[in-house]
Amino acid sequence: MVSSEEKIIELSKTKLLLLIVGSLAFIGIGAWMVSLDAAQIEAQHRYNDPLLIHGIGWVAIVFFGLCGAVGIKKFFDNKPGLIFSSAGITDNNSVVAAGLIPWSEISGFNIYEIHKQKMLVVVLKNPDKYLEIGSPIKRTLNNANYKMCGSPVVFSPNSLKINFDQLVEISNEYLTKYGNPV
Repeated sequence: MVSSEEKIIELSKTKLLLLIVGSLAFIGIGAWMVSLDAAQIEAQHRYNDPLLIHGIGWVAIVFFGLCGAVGIKKFFDNKPGLIFSSAGITDNNSVVAAGLIPWSEISGFNIYEIHKQKMLVVVLKNPDKYLEIGSPIKRTLNNANYKMCGSPVVFSPNSLKINFDQLVEISNEYLTKYGNPV
């Protein structure tokens, strides 16, 4: 049941489909690189090391294969990406989704930008709590987020039906209404 106090942000099937198609394209490029004959590679003037080219191909296959798998999983996920409510933010936006984050645990928000890609960083009063939950892979990814952005909980609008500015506006609106920002 959705209350009037809730703001539900759905996952964007269009953005997820683009992620899947892009991942398949890069998997194809990686497979092509792996299939190149050593003699073909050595005949090039630049980038003529077969080990390097094959290594990059395998990394592309693995990395974009994982991205595509996550995209496919989220494409068929009917749960909303984010839910803002009086209780807090319910996160189902990514592979390292935090679940319900109560307002009492949120100090505020920061913006992190890398290569013109903006993300909303959720500043937590006790980030260690979120670093210790989940599978070993999830904990590793949360630790990477923490080291890079200063928090294990980071929202990207890349898979949501809103843009970054709308995400910031909604987050600040609900924090002001229900949170206790420091």
